[in-house]
Amino acid sequence: MAGRLSLVFLCSALPLLVASQQCDLQFDGRVPSNFVAATFDKANNVFNPDNVFGQNLTLSQVVQLQSNLSSLFDDRTVPVEVTINDESIFAPSATNIQNGFRRAELLIASNNGTDASTTGVKTLHFSLKKDSNRPLNLTHEYQLVFLESSDFSTNQVVLKTGTILGQNTPDPDTLQLFGNVNSNPVQTLFSTPFTAGVFHNFAVTLDFGSLTTQVFYSQGCQALVAQTDALANDVSGQGQFHFGLLKKGLNGGDDIVHNGEQEAGINEGIIYGGIFEEDSSTGCISLSR
Repeated sequence: MAGRLSLVFLCSALPLLVASQQCDLQFDGRVPSNFVAATFDKANNVFNPDNVFGQNLTLSQVVQLQSNLSSLFDDRTVPVEVTINDESIFAPSATNIQNGFRRAELLIASNNGTDASTTGVKTLHFSLKKDSNRPLNLTHEYQLVFLESSDFSTNQVVLKTGTILGQNTPDPDTLQLFGNVNSNPVQTLFSTPFTAGVFHNFAVTLDFGSLTTQVFYSQGCQALVAQTDALANDVSGQGQFHFGLLKKGLNGGDDIVHNGEQEAGINEGIIYGGIFEEDSSTGCISLSR
């Protein structure tokens, strides 16, 4: 308990580099401190209890609450770890079993693919941290946060780590935020080393009218700082935000979803905190708690 109190005190006591703002929320994915793992298996107004995880699992078997940690925007809320193992094989239907992937992701309960979270100007916030006890296998490509269009044809923004398929990846231990994956070439919006032992904080402003994306970033308890201007990026198509692990297989040829190779004995996870989206139509963006 002392570790949690000291960490919360550190984040709340740091002098603010900018004034914190109170923006209207579109959704709030921060986990209340009274949640237990079983809460994720029923309607809870935070995350969808039915997606996305292995067909023989429940969401409570996928998540691990991290009550001893606090990310930048956790306030009386707790980070949650999303894990994958050998059974993390998602099956969207009986005839579509994604054997080439191992995946588990949290979906916001109110984000149904055509709701207001993907209209106007919105800023998505999230923090993520490695788990030294559940390290990733960086010979693979991982999608950690992404917006998937409502027709499932593209990801308009996607945060990846590991060895990116079809690209030269000088350092796989890097967080790389890409623009729309159907663009040619795919644009790298921002990248940073995936340093262990610290939360990596992101805010991504998505203008769904002007089709632009702006990236803010910080580590630990530091206030977010703009890393880019508003960059042209096709964010049309609405869709759903995913927070978790989508681990792509190797040597899958033209059908990596079904034929990608995965090693046995998988025990991997990423810790997420401070997930929420705010309305930035008036220019309001929260940069610190």
